[in-house]
Amino acid sequence: MQGGFLALAGIVLSACTADGTRGLPAAQPTVYPPAVFAHRVAAEDVEIYWNCTRPTPDVLQLDGVAKNIGGREVRSLELELDSVDAKNRNLLRAATSLPDIVLYTNQISPFRLQLQTGGAEVRFDLFYQYRLRPRIGTLNPGAEERRSMARDVCSETQHRLR
Repeated sequence: MQGGFLALAGIVLSACTADGTRGLPAAQPTVYPPAVFAHRVAAEDVEIYWNCTRPTPDVLQLDGVAKNIGGREVRSLELELDSVDAKNRNLLRAATSLPDIVLYTNQISPFRLQLQTGGAEVRFDLFYQYRLRPRIGTLNPGAEERRSMARDVCSETQHRLR
């Protein structure tokens, strides 16, 4: 029995090089969101992290991730970015859904929103909505829907992590 274990260990070790990576699948690094994002907002069940950039002068881009921080499955998370003028009117909007239809506890999923801007915007608001898996043993078998909003998401003072 010991000889079989040693032979197996020898095979596994021979597949590795000095740096210990050959023969092993490439691991995707998991970066906890605050390390790379400037903005954050949280609801009871999700945290959303993002950075605001301008790839061109007339485009605002939000690159970020959503993380399930609750104990229940988050389903069909959708995000919408609206530009708002000085009279508090919505001008333009961009929307997306997470690529992961279901987010399990502590799971992170990326998103990108690109919004064409016109120059009359004074702020950008982020709306997000999702459904929660029903609680076990509840009388209402339907999923709970949650909606939230973060105002002025690219502000230098609001929703900042740093």
